[in-house]
Amino acid sequence: MTAEPVAAPRSGFPNFKKIVFIVNPHSGNGATGREWPRIQTAAKARLGTTLTSFLTSGPGDATRMARSHLLDGADVIVCVGGDGTLNEVVNGFMDEDGPIRKDALLGFIPNGTGCDFVKTVPIPRRLEESLDTIQQGHACLIDLGRLRYRSHHDAPATRYFHNITSFGLGGEVDARVNRTTKAFGPFISFIWSTLIAILLYGKKTIRLKIDNNYDKEIKIWNVAVANGQYHGGGMRVAPEAVIDDGVFHITVIGDLSLAGVFRHLPKLYNGKIHEIKEVSCLTGKKVEAFSQEPVLLDVDGEQPGSLPIAIDIMPSALRVIMKNPASQGCHA
Repeated sequence: MTAEPVAAPRSGFPNFKKIVFIVNPHSGNGATGREWPRIQTAAKARLGTTLTSFLTSGPGDATRMARSHLLDGADVIVCVGGDGTLNEVVNGFMDEDGPIRKDALLGFIPNGTGCDFVKTVPIPRRLEESLDTIQQGHACLIDLGRLRYRSHHDAPATRYFHNITSFGLGGEVDARVNRTTKAFGPFISFIWSTLIAILLYGKKTIRLKIDNNYDKEIKIWNVAVANGQYHGGGMRVAPEAVIDDGVFHITVIGDLSLAGVFRHLPKLYNGKIHEIKEVSCLTGKKVEAFSQEPVLLDVDGEQPGSLPIAIDIMPSALRVIMKNPASQGCHA
């Protein structure tokens, strides 16, 4: 599916009437909080003094803040943080049925532990470039995944994701990363947690259904249902994923031996994962998974619950500010 550019005011971002920054000061092991005064000063200098900002204090705040300000007429919500904060803000744009404001735009200033989403899309990591991108106000429609699952309280829950939902080893890694320090940076945090989880975790038996053409009971290390290409601090688990093609790219890491997992670990990072014979790469619009064993979820770097799940694609669900789509396209 060809990316559909979204019309923006000719003079860009300053023409919007209400601009709200939602900031997670705890992201990046507290780096965002320490850097926020500098970011705020640069943002006001570049985008105007009328923007307002709100700092989160705990889980769920970013979702509540985004939804409240959108319903109050905000034209643009700018997320400052990592993939987990961005996921919360994305969920503020949505309700059970889809977008609550189809005209509103989402901007992103990456400043977190992983920031894997911007490895797929043209959103710069450097502050000055990301502010320039927001100021220009170009946006593209991207797909989202809608996930129905069991929360940690064993209650049914619904959540959207912009990047990747995985289950199996990915959920175990998330749980470990979120319990430990991230002071050594995203790569070390994720690779160390991955190595420990591999040694202690083991494979799981699940039943996996994709659309109406795949229904199998299989033994897996991990399954990634991907809209973007990267997760887990730089693992390129879905090299062919596109954020606006209307389908998921599903990577199943199957019945590898423990030695095989370690031997092939570099292929998780270099985009050659499809070369592993125990790995299957599939596409689909609806994914369901069940297991008699506890299998944890990884949803854009967060660990909200476990199987069973049902996931469906929400095509062209959200307008995201990126570098000029007319010159670069909506995906890198």
